[in-house]
Amino acid sequence: MTAAALLAASAMLTMGLIQLLRPLLIQYALARPNARSSHTVPTPQGAGLAVIGAVLICVVAMWSLAAPRDGLAGSHIVSFVLAILGLAAIGFIDDVTPLPPKIRLAVQAACCLGLMLALPVGARALPFMPYPLEALISLIGLVWFVNLTNFMDGIDGMTVAGIVPVVAGIALFAASTGPTASMELVIALTLIGALIGFAPFNVHVARVFLGDVGSLAIGGIVAFLLLCLAGRGQLIPALILPLYYLADTTVTLLLRWSHGAAIGEAHREHFYQRATGRGLGVPRVTAMVLALNGALLLMALLAAATAQMWVQLACLAIAVMLTAAMLGYFRG
Repeated sequence: MTAAALLAASAMLTMGLIQLLRPLLIQYALARPNARSSHTVPTPQGAGLAVIGAVLICVVAMWSLAAPRDGLAGSHIVSFVLAILGLAAIGFIDDVTPLPPKIRLAVQAACCLGLMLALPVGARALPFMPYPLEALISLIGLVWFVNLTNFMDGIDGMTVAGIVPVVAGIALFAASTGPTASMELVIALTLIGALIGFAPFNVHVARVFLGDVGSLAIGGIVAFLLLCLAGRGQLIPALILPLYYLADTTVTLLLRWSHGAAIGEAHREHFYQRATGRGLGVPRVTAMVLALNGALLLMALLAAATAQMWVQLACLAIAVMLTAAMLGYFRG
């Protein structure tokens, strides 16, 4: 199956599943506005069931067809699918009945361990470190990315604008690597297609939200793909691609901690939320995030095109400056 056909299949499957699930979500998973909400009318959440369902269906189908030349063994695919299902399940439960933070974190950590087991054999993102230390850093990074993707899913269209360029970059890298990265390419393309299929339902004003069932699992998929990319010797591009997501969430958390705020409480202090709060408008903010991520994708590609470390570091520095400028503008 060609890349275009895989994108189209994933997008159409997602759209069909959303149409099928929407009446049930309206009845059982309605997100009602509160003081911290960005929406003003009750909106069904849980469309992540369709997005993740489409991704996993396509991934399993493609792996079963391409297993003899696949870069991930059967046990790796099983670990990947079970880990993503676990993240989606804990997210769905939390959408319906809020869970204690400790339980959520414990399940997320277990699922992220499963994602680590699914990594390609010999993949080392930080080969200059002892493996136990690298494994610990990777686990913390996976759990953090799962949660920050959830944190960033706070306005209409943000997850599409924030994730599609990142995964598109990963897909380009996987395509250039060759057959050994075939399943990584399949996972990336199916996620892009699923988010494209979700996008018409989530543009401002959204008719449906991802919910935690979608954002947590999407975070797991993207974090897994970034670790695969870093494990193939592309650590700096793997840092550049998600830089806006990393910066907005991490800096916001540090600011709240420095002010003595409860880190675990829901809030509207992310930079993109401040931007909409001061009147920039949701479509404008998401368009700016999309443009920034496009620029970060270009910097990641330039960094990967050379073996000279000073050029890679220069690309990373430019990416940091662009991201900082955007955060400063959003903060006002």
